[in-house]
Amino acid sequence: MTNKPRDVQILPIGTDTIILRSRSWARLRFEIEYALAKGTTANSYLIQGDKNALIDPPGETFTEIYLQALQQRFNVKNLDYVILGHVNPNRAATLKALLEIAPQITFVCSNPGAINLRAALENQDLSILVMRGEDTLDLGKGHHLQFIPTPNPRYADELCTWDRQTEILFSDKLFGAHICSDQVFDEGWEVFNEDRRYYFDCLMAPHAKQVETALEKLADLSVRMYATGHGPIVRYGLIDITKGYREWTKQQTSADMTVALIYASAYGNTATLAQAIARGITKAGVSVEAINCEFTEPEEIKAAVEKSAGFVIGSPTLGGHAPTPVQTALGIVLSTATNNKLAGVFGSFGWSGEAVDLIESKLKDAGYRFGFDTIRVKFKPNEVTLQTCEEAGTDFAQALKKAAKRLVVAKQPATNVEQAVGRIVGSLCVVTATEGDIKTGMLASWVTQASFNPPGLTIAVAKDRAMENMTHTNNKFVVNILAEGREIRKQFMKVYAPGQDRFAGLDIQEANNGGIIINGALAYLECSVQSRMEAGDHWLVYATVDDGKVLNQDGVTAIHHRKSASYY
Repeated sequence: MTNKPRDVQILPIGTDTIILRSRSWARLRFEIEYALAKGTTANSYLIQGDKNALIDPPGETFTEIYLQALQQRFNVKNLDYVILGHVNPNRAATLKALLEIAPQITFVCSNPGAINLRAALENQDLSILVMRGEDTLDLGKGHHLQFIPTPNPRYADELCTWDRQTEILFSDKLFGAHICSDQVFDEGWEVFNEDRRYYFDCLMAPHAKQVETALEKLADLSVRMYATGHGPIVRYGLIDITKGYREWTKQQTSADMTVALIYASAYGNTATLAQAIARGITKAGVSVEAINCEFTEPEEIKAAVEKSAGFVIGSPTLGGHAPTPVQTALGIVLSTATNNKLAGVFGSFGWSGEAVDLIESKLKDAGYRFGFDTIRVKFKPNEVTLQTCEEAGTDFAQALKKAAKRLVVAKQPATNVEQAVGRIVGSLCVVTATEGDIKTGMLASWVTQASFNPPGLTIAVAKDRAMENMTHTNNKFVVNILAEGREIRKQFMKVYAPGQDRFAGLDIQEANNGGIIINGALAYLECSVQSRMEAGDHWLVYATVDDGKVLNQDGVTAIHHRKSASYY
């Protein structure tokens, strides 16, 4: 699948309405939201009324093939409006090309979008209709468009569009998924649940409060389908995904502990780091309130810091300094947050990183403890950097939870049920996986055979484990079954810093599926993930065994005995 060339798929989806799906079959970028590596689609839409409107043209990697496909179906010279759900600088090439063909185009976007658009196109004289929430646009033939601003810290200019004629909601980032296939609609929608949940966890969970507000705004609309910005159109699973978004946002907004994630981003790199850190925090069961300080009032920043259990600040370096909004936010933090709150600092830079150093030194001088080593990234982050950021976020959340537990006066003894469940034993294994340059492994004892034919097993993986990202459907991993003895076990019982090599000093080899075989293990199994289900604070992963071998015929399987079910 990944060898397929990029293309544009076109299909009618409603009266006078077509979709143009710019398809990338391989992983598009290194952002954490693309980590499942199933490709993606950049969905654009054309409504042809008495006036013609194009919604969300794709980025510059698709400009040429997109315009060719569009011109085969429509005379671009007759284009009246280009509606932008959000303004991304990488769309500039496509928008400029459209303007060359049809200079009469009027852009339709939110007020923050208009500011970003003029900057991206380096043109202050653009014809722009700014939609603030009560404005409408009549294209004729019954296509009366209503605009609903749904801003959030990552996309402060986000705008949804609802067509009264077709009852289609063009939802931009909401309800999407990064998956590429020939399927335009979501028939058999259950197969997309895992991808949609992962997309939500990466993109939406850090600003759940704003997503909740967006859902309230959209609730009164009569919607027949969600025309998403990425992935299949939501028609058959519309009720289920709407319910899912409500439940998932509720989980975040009702969490016992919150981290204020404060940042600004000049070219998108710092925002990408923030997204990865947020993913690590939320997967550990702590909610995030993401704050883009370029678009947030000081009172909101102060309120978020006051109610948070900890805070993380990210900044680019511009001209040797932190941007003014970051400096303002830092001043608010120093005057608001008591120094018993946990802190973290990260940032990206081009030639120097003074902004990150400044923030770090100010917080250290004020006596704050740090939940992870300061993260400095030169230019664009890669997949290893983002994995490090995610692990740093998880470490930060776990440190907060441990501190909260220490406040409990006395440890409660295990209940009868916990003692009884704790008598379940399991074989000790090390589960390993690789993805690109990322190599990871974890000690596991909740491993059991699950099927005879095909040979299969289940593994329970805690949601806050680094390994969790590599146990999605179609992922590959290796189960190394340990023999009695503590040498290998001790290696994986250590606390590792984010990004630290877990296999240093071990005798290892690469498995056929790309995982890692530990030569000192009793046996190994090469596995492919078939499905997984949410099980409380764990994911239960079912995988089939593709290959395996006993490495030590005389060894005895190591068994893990416990006295309580409340810990490993």
